[in-house]
Amino acid sequence: MKIQIVEKNDTEIKFVIQEITDAFANELRRIMMSEVPTMAIEWVDFKKNDSVVNDELLSNRLGQIPLTFDQKAYELPEECKCEGKGCSRCQVEMVLKKKGPGMIYSGDLKTKAKDVKPVFDNIPIVELFEGEELQFEAIAQLGKGKTHAKWQGVVVGYKQDKDVFTFTVESVCGLPTEDVISTAAEVFENKISDFNKSLGKLK
Repeated sequence: MKIQIVEKNDTEIKFVIQEITDAFANELRRIMMSEVPTMAIEWVDFKKNDSVVNDELLSNRLGQIPLTFDQKAYELPEECKCEGKGCSRCQVEMVLKKKGPGMIYSGDLKTKAKDVKPVFDNIPIVELFEGEELQFEAIAQLGKGKTHAKWQGVVVGYKQDKDVFTFTVESVCGLPTEDVISTAAEVFENKISDFNKSLGKLK
């Protein structure tokens, strides 16, 4: 297997892989998109919502806001020592309290976790008019793209020219693209290792 990086910037990487199969390329693409944990809002408790957008739609909109986070600081809820009950290792509380008139943006979300914040501060959430108020508490946690699209870490595409595969990977989460790729490679390696162990048991 031969790998060469063709282009690279803050959010996108293009690289070429040679001497792999179609199945290998497709599995790598799938893992990058669906099995690398990222941070997103999962639960929202509305204290007050006078806006024209109902709670369900607002919750969905909040879940789509990409969040930065420290990969080493958090665990998936199902892998955490608290067994998914909720602790500082597997969830982050975010709050918002604003009155109209004016547009509410992603940058208005507040949290005590310094590493967790919206990737972009200018994502519109909802507009409040005179006398309207929005107040809620939200819980952000790690998840995988195969569970819900809000946890999809990257957009990946590739083209094939004989045995040469050119990948284009763009980050849509709070992780650098290269971190998503390296984590996906680790997941892939673990899958192969587990498969070999399973095969060994059949002998």
